[in-house]
Parts: sequence; structure tokens; C-alpha cells
Amino acid sequence: VLQIVKESQQQHGLRHGDFQRYRGYCSRRLRRLRKTLNFKMGNRHKFTGKKVTEEILSDNRYLLLILMDAERAWSYAMQLKQEANTEPRKRFHLLSRLRKAVKHAEELERLCESNRVDAKTKLEAQAYMAYLTGMLRFEHQEWKAAMEAFNKCKTIYEKLANAFTEEQAVLYNQRVEEISPNIRYCAYNIGDQSAMNELMQMRLRSGGTEGLLAEKLEALITQTRAKQAATMSEVEWRGRTVPVKIDKVRIFLLGLADNEAAIAQAENEETKERLFESLLSECRDAIQAVREELKPDQKQREHALENDSGKVSNIQYLHSYLTYIKLSTAIKRNESMAKSLQKALLQQQRSDEDGKRSPRPQDLIRLYDIILQNLVELTQLPGLEEDKNFQKEIGLKTLVYKAYRCFFIAQSYVLVKKWSEALVLYERVLKYAREVQSGAGAHRNSLKELPDVQDLITQVNAEKYSLQAAAILDANDPHETESPSQVKDGKPLSERFETFCLDPSLVSKQVSLVHFPPGFQPIPCKPLFFDLALNHVAFPPLEDKVEQKAKSGLTGYIKGIFGFKS
Repeated sequence: VLQIVKESQQQHGLRHGDFQRYRGYCSRRLRRLRKTLNFKMGNRHKFTGKKVTEEILSDNRYLLLILMDAERAWSYAMQLKQEANTEPRKRFHLLSRLRKAVKHAEELERLCESNRVDAKTKLEAQAYMAYLTGMLRFEHQEWKAAMEAFNKCKTIYEKLANAFTEEQAVLYNQRVEEISPNIRYCAYNIGDQSAMNELMQMRLRSGGTEGLLAEKLEALITQTRAKQAATMSEVEWRGRTVPVKIDKVRIFLLGLADNEAAIAQAENEETKERLFESLLSECRDAIQAVREELKPDQKQREHALENDSGKVSNIQYLHSYLTYIKLSTAIKRNESMAKSLQKALLQQQRSDEDGKRSPRPQDLIRLYDIILQNLVELTQLPGLEEDKNFQKEIGLKTLVYKAYRCFFIAQSYVLVKKWSEALVLYERVLKYAREVQSGAGAHRNSLKELPDVQDLITQVNAEKYSLQAAAILDANDPHETESPSQVKDGKPLSERFETFCLDPSLVSKQVSLVHFPPGFQPIPCKPLFFDLALNHVAFPPLEDKVEQKAKSGLTGYIKGIFGFKS
């Protein structure tokens, strides 16, 4: 049962969350099965209901009929669940469809109790019925009944996983992992507080919520943080304590540490990128809430100064703190992307063999440009202009990222054999790196999270020697000096038969043999004919014919009747 369901779902829409497409597939398959089994429900004029009974279970496709009925009702319920976000009235239809799915699942379980069905199918039918029952109770918020149904389903699938080979057990273990968050959520609502921590860890590890718990778990986490935020009244940053009165900002600051921990523990780059985007989105919402508080007091927003102390106001300083978090997170995200691109650059030869687009140094240059722009915005935050330590830290970070940016610009010049420009840029990298080492001093702790400058110096020295050797070889190679001039001319092969050169483009897919389409050439124009003789032609006189026509009248008419001719 589970294998049939999973294969159908993955092949017909559920890989992309398209429940409507899967529901259409279930309807079409039901129609094909009824036609094949000659088990039609009447004709186009009259409906005649039929039920599958144990007596006609000669073919396993009769069980498949019931299963597809349940899947069609379930997929329609999930489709309505997506639409119920904007149209709450559809929730009633959703519950009706889930009840229908449970009814079909109960009928499937009852039919599977027959002696004609093997033990494995009986257990899977029981687990399938328990799964749909748990989902129905979950939507009704009957937590205890839902938890019992999910636990029954989990127990059956775990026993089936232990009874078969590892390849077959993978499917059962996946279903167990799917329903585990639902069990913990039910346990939390019943009163088990330890389940909340487990749910948080599962959400952070996965980088977001999926499936049945998508909205409920997010609402639960927000509700829990809101309770904790009630006790949070202030935050301290760079030696200044600022009161926090906005609930949305409190909730964001409470979840900041959890989100940063999840990013650090992320298993792959895709999960890390999703967590970074989620954190940045929450930070933007918090900043927007602070901006709305700043709007009523225009003077405070324009000048941001207190008459007594000369410092920025508390609300403006909180805005600076949140902006600092946003820009720092953006820098960390871009740095993480840069590290993954650097790893891909090292494996560039392998990616070329696979036919995929390989990363280039220009991609990294763009990332470091964005990082440097973020650092410039950090130095302009209100309330931090006179903080010399902060400005010094940002200055050192700017030098580090400038060094890496120059390094990859030099790498891009090496690819096009501009040796002198690359060598000058390598010297600039060493200059920035030495400035960082000399100016670090008391700020070494703030530079721990940055890329190691000493590794960069070692790499640049090695690249310099390699560059100098490549430049010497390039200068001594006669073919390398002659062939570029010929390639730059852009002459096709048909125009340079008398000149020999090793042109690698001749064995490529974009070989230049002839100019096509050929260029236009001048040809003689088609002669023009002017009929001048017509002006000197003398036409014959037509007076006799004109006179004869003038005489025609009644007489001519009578002559014409009797056949006389003039």
C-alpha cells in the first residue's frame, strides 16, 4: 500500500506540492480501473452504486479501487488546506474530504481482513487507516486521539521496517520521520513541555517547516517566544542598554540565537541558504516595526539627537542595532556563498567534464563587492560615528575583503593571460594583508570569524611564482605570439591557405571556414528601356468611321432588323 501511494504521489505532482494534479490522476486511474474490471457505476443516464465485497476479491485491483478513492479524497483535502489560508470557509470542506478519506481507509482495512490478503498488506492497510485517522483528529485539534492514531501508525511501520531488507525499510522509515513531528506537537498540546524543544530542533535542522505542521508549528513557536518576550524589557549592545517595547522586535531578538545556532549546524549549503533568508526576512519585519515607531516624531527621526546628552535616541539606537544585525547576516551569507564557490573553482576541471557551467572568478568578485558595500553602510549607522573601536573593526574587515576581492580580480586576469596586471594586483593583495596583520592588535577577537589572511598570503606567493613562469613560457613560445594576431584578424580558413598556424578553433564546434552569408558585390544594373518612337508614330485617319457612326439612327436600326448592311 505505502509503496503504491508514494510512487503515485512522486510521479504525479506531489514532488512539487501540486495536490490538484494528483487528484486528477487519482480520478483518471479510478475510471481506468472500473472500465478494466467492468465495475462501472451505472451509465450516463442512471447511477447504480456498487460496493466491493470479499466475494469478488479475485483481483487485487479491487483493493486498488478503494485505495485510489481514499487518495483522491485526501489530495482534495490537502488542496483545500492550501486554499484555506485565504478562504477560511474552505476549512469545512477540508474536514468533509478527510472524513471521506478515513471512511474509504476503514473499508480498505475491513476488506484486507479477508483470508485472500497476505499479512504484510493487512498491516499496511491498518497503518494507512491509522495515518488518515490521525490527520483527521489533528485537524479537529483532538490531540489525544490524534496522538494515539499516529503512534499506532508509527509502531506498525517500525515493525515492518525491521522485518524486511534495508532497501524496503527505507520507505517505512521515511513515513516514520514524517509523522514524528506530529506526535511531538500533539504531546506538547497535551501538556508535555519537553516536546517543544524537540520540535524547535527539528525545525532548525530542516531549515523550515513542511507538510501538515507548516503553519501550526510556526504559530506555536511565535506564541512561545511571545510568552518569553513578555519578560524581556531591554537589550544591551556596545555598552549601551536600550529598552525594547515593540513585541515583534522582542520576538525576533529572542529567536536570534536559535537561528544563528541552526545556521552553524546546517548540514548543507541549501539548508544554510534557506535559514539565512528566513533570518533576514524576520529582521526586515522587525526593522519595519521600528520605523513605524519613528514616524510620529519627525524631529527625532531627522536629527536623532537628545538635547541633554547629545546621543541618538533609544528608538534610533535600536534601529541601528537591528540594521547592524541585518547587514552582518547578509555579509555572513555572502561569505558562505563565496566559500562554496571557491570549492567549486578547485573542482572546475571535473565540472567541465560533466558539461555544466563552471564557476568563474567574476562570480566571487561580485559577492565581495556586495560585502564591501554592506561594510560601508555599517560605518554610517547613526550612533556609531564616534565609536572608534567599531570603526577600526569595520576598517580591518574592509581590508580583508578588499584583499580577497583583488585576489580574484587577479585570477580573472590570469585566465586571459594579462600577466602584468595580475602581478600588480597580487602585490596589492599582499599590501592589504600586511596592513591587516599590522593593525589587528587588540581586535584579533573580532577577526576570528573572517577568512585567514596568512593563508591568503601563502597562496598569493605561490600564485606569483606560477604567474611569472607562465609569463616566461608564453613569451618564448613562437606559436603563442603568432597565432593571436591571426585569430584577431578574424579571417576564415579559406582566406589564409598560404599561412600556416596552429589554430585550435579548427577542431572546435565554432570553426570559421568561410564568410557566411557572403558579402554583397557590385553588379551592372539592368538597362532601362524608354519607348521614344511612340512620339513619332502617325496613326491612320478615323474620319470615315466617325461619319458612319453619326449617320446611324432610326434608319440604321430598321436596316439592322431586316438584315441590310451599309
